[in-house]
Amino acid sequence: MTDMSAAARTLQSLADGVLLPGFHGSVAPDWFRRRISDSLGGVCLFATNVIDVEQVRVLTDSLRSERPDVVVAVDEEGGAVTRLDAAEGSRFPGAAALGRVDDIGLTERIGAAVGRLTAAAGITLNFAPCADVLTDPANPVIRIRSFGTAPELVARHTAAFVRGHQAQGVAACVKHYPGHGNTDVDTHLGQAVVHQNLESLRHSALLPFAAGVAAGVASVMAGHLLVPEVDALPASVSGRWLVDILRGEMGFTGVVVTDALDMAAIARRYGLVEGAVMAVEAGADLLCLGAADTTPEVLDHISSALVAAVGTGRIDEERLVRAATRAAGLGVLPPPVSPARLAEDRRIADQAARRALATVGSLPPLMPGLLVVRCEAGRNFAVGSVPWGPMAVMPPSFGAIEVVVTHDAPVPLELLPAAPQVLVVTSDRHRHDWMRAAVALVRSIRPDAVLVEMGTGGVSDADAPALASYGSGPANARAVLDRLVGGPGGAVGSAGAHTPVQRQSAMDGSSSPCSRV
Repeated sequence: MTDMSAAARTLQSLADGVLLPGFHGSVAPDWFRRRISDSLGGVCLFATNVIDVEQVRVLTDSLRSERPDVVVAVDEEGGAVTRLDAAEGSRFPGAAALGRVDDIGLTERIGAAVGRLTAAAGITLNFAPCADVLTDPANPVIRIRSFGTAPELVARHTAAFVRGHQAQGVAACVKHYPGHGNTDVDTHLGQAVVHQNLESLRHSALLPFAAGVAAGVASVMAGHLLVPEVDALPASVSGRWLVDILRGEMGFTGVVVTDALDMAAIARRYGLVEGAVMAVEAGADLLCLGAADTTPEVLDHISSALVAAVGTGRIDEERLVRAATRAAGLGVLPPPVSPARLAEDRRIADQAARRALATVGSLPPLMPGLLVVRCEAGRNFAVGSVPWGPMAVMPPSFGAIEVVVTHDAPVPLELLPAAPQVLVVTSDRHRHDWMRAAVALVRSIRPDAVLVEMGTGGVSDADAPALASYGSGPANARAVLDRLVGGPGGAVGSAGAHTPVQRQSAMDGSSSPCSRV
């Protein structure tokens, strides 16, 4: 065996070491385990890998038995974006609710609780918190994942979440650098463009990332965001953004991880393989790849392209060594700092969700047999099909019925007059004309219908009677229902969080026991 072949194998290992792909199923395929045993950098877990936290720990332990320092990553933001609680909805309120409460200590405690959850599952890297400032109200992907619209507020809560989370021994990651909140395109679907100059960004979108860096965050996720006044390349493949600004100006010394390279903003424009080479060339250390297209052949193509780029001088070998070395540092699983505290975490989550509520008008008490009209605009790729809304926590004693209406499935007007009570549930109704029209139609027949806005739309006096929860998960839904029955500890506060209720679809007219929507 020649020295050249040994060198080639070393380069191949380094190239594999910067890859962070996913796979489908609750058990890793044999080929994936073999790849980890060789040199694969790590794995990004998705909802398709999760049955429950205990099963995930068995899975992550099995991967770690192949190689102890394998990176195990997940998107566990709390709120809308959850993988470990995808079947029922996150046990924690998300960033929008925390930002509304604006209690730094509370955000730090939620960050710590998320850290304990991920540690219990055997995660070493969590892609949270979302440090994006929600500047554009039409934003299709960030929304309630953001702490808010004010850069200073987002910055202090980003830092607080990082501190609490990393104190539990799991690396945090601020995303989506340099800021996805002032965009109207989802990078899963196309190229998002930020129309600001660098000086403007330094005083707005970049502030939370600087706060995360100052708080010692272990990693930064580079988004596929194009800022034409700064660079002609998206940030995830831009040396200007990753080296000159993030490392040079902001002083970041941790791991730069890309957003998933199979997203359209990169894959459609450059191709997955070329996008991977561009990212490492630009200064990225860890390449996130989705699960849908991950095969041994795809990983071979990417790692071979990285090796070839070193051979031609396009990527300096030291650049690849640095990237793989940094990435490997995120694979260390420390002993848990503190054990899971389910009852305390539930209490903190419910406290945060209750404090985030906004109400207008006189709210009628919740009545048995109520009708819930939930407006469903569809879930984006980041959120997935996680259940949401009051029905997820409604006790069966209420005998509630839910109808789901969409842009194409109108409100079932015939059900409204006889219902003892009506809740009309929306999320970001300000973004959808049809949703606002549906609310108006319900109110034209039932002016006493209570509006429950669970996104960032908020409520005003003109919406009364109404509540805004700034989150749509179980904790937020419990807060809504508890307020309607007269305070915490009522019909929902001490009940099980995911109780079967009757659900009826306006699309098919059927009803069935259902604990998720």
